Amino acid sequence: MTRNENGADKNLQNVVEDLDQTVVGGHHAQQLQQQTNDRRHQDALNHNKKHAHPSELMDKE
Repeated sequence: MTRNENGADKNLQNVVEDLDQTVVGGHHAQQLQQQTNDRRHQDALNHNKKHAHPSELMDKE
């Protein structure tokens, strides 16, 4: 688990911050959900890049 300076779990802290947001309406709820999806997608891309075989990271022409 990832911990920050005060010893709290960073991932759980982010979840609490997300739950603390007040949704104004359907459009706002959709925007918040899209932000979450975008972060997950970027995390997946970063994860794949870290664990990719070195030959897959070379520039392909």
